[in-house]
Amino acid sequence: MNLKATIFCMVLPWIQILHAQDVAYLVKEAAELEKGLKEEDALRKLQDALKIAPNDLHALSKASMMSSQIGNRQKDDKKKSEYFQAGKAYAESALKVNANDAEANFAMGMAMGRMALISSGKEKVQNVREIRKYAEAALASDPNYARAQHLMGKWNFEVTSLNFAEKAVIKLLFGGLPDASLPQAIMWYEKARVQDPGFILNYLELAKAYNENGQSDKAIDILNRMAKLPPKMQDDATYKAEGKKLLESLL
Repeated sequence: MNLKATIFCMVLPWIQILHAQDVAYLVKEAAELEKGLKEEDALRKLQDALKIAPNDLHALSKASMMSSQIGNRQKDDKKKSEYFQAGKAYAESALKVNANDAEANFAMGMAMGRMALISSGKEKVQNVREIRKYAEAALASDPNYARAQHLMGKWNFEVTSLNFAEKAVIKLLFGGLPDASLPQAIMWYEKARVQDPGFILNYLELAKAYNENGQSDKAIDILNRMAKLPPKMQDDATYKAEGKKLLESLL
């Protein structure tokens, strides 16, 4: 081995250690920015981390979730779609690293759910089908993962809300979907509430499910509890405002 090769072999482990430290620092910074309700800045930090370590599983999964969350706030459907497609791409990369990872599967299910919001017909139906698959995979890896439990609740709620034409497409193309119901949605939302009592969006969706199921008294109780929770994510203020309006309509 020549001198240059010897030096390279000696230096390489140190370079790898420094890169790992840089990635860990950037991911930590992203987490702090997320706590500070600065998701766009957090996403940029995760993207910087992925430039150093393109296969970092956690960074890929979090970048996917951030893209889905930020995209959902965009007013223009084209911008929404760009963020949602990015969210899907990050999740696909994460699943290539570890197809059984709970966070990666949830991230993909979340991306599919967001894309279903701006699609219709066959495309919407395909996205809806995928949501449950990835939620179940996430729960198979971590049965107590609150956000995956919430996603299962959301899947049940949305499937019960499909119109006749969408249900007909599902029947024609896929022979139908697994059974979905409002009680199942409520069950999963309640499981998520136990695991993460501060998850504000879960309270809002749970209240909607209770109300849709003819249990307005329980919806009111959940919304009153939600009103007392501090915001933890950038969209929480919006969710709390929506919850306040729903509560006022029920009183």
